[in-house]
Amino acid sequence: MTRVRLFQRDDAPAVAELIERCLREVNSRDYPAELIERMCAHFTTERLAQLAVERQVFVAEWDEVVGTVSRDGNKVFTMFVHPGAIGRGVGRRLIGHVEELAAADGFDHMETGASITGHGFYRRLGYVDVRTSDTEFGLNHIVRKPLPRQGGPGESA
Repeated sequence: MTRVRLFQRDDAPAVAELIERCLREVNSRDYPAELIERMCAHFTTERLAQLAVERQVFVAEWDEVVGTVSRDGNKVFTMFVHPGAIGRGVGRRLIGHVEELAAADGFDHMETGASITGHGFYRRLGYVDVRTSDTEFGLNHIVRKPLPRQGGPGESA
């Protein structure tokens, strides 16, 4: 069973290792080596601890951390799943968690910049393409999904 919980500062080394492994073993199929190296250098233990101050960061765990996602309002960031856990519901569980939180906050949609690697995953979850964007880490597909209305003081777009 996948348990999702709030990131704690001492999770940073495990999450940094998870992200690097995912980038090198999975995303490297879609991105050049120089870009993978730049992304790995970006997601340091220190950077992850800082991100947890800037937005909500969550981890998925079994006996160890097997995934991570972060959320700022209705925006999804930093979604990674351990290569050995891909296809086992971890990503779906993480995204479902942040979608529920955003809906409870009154947002009417979720949005993210999906990597080339993750684009199909988001499409399978009901996200639709809005546009593409060039970023410092390559091409992103900006995707959006409507959320069920739950009321509350959030935004709508």
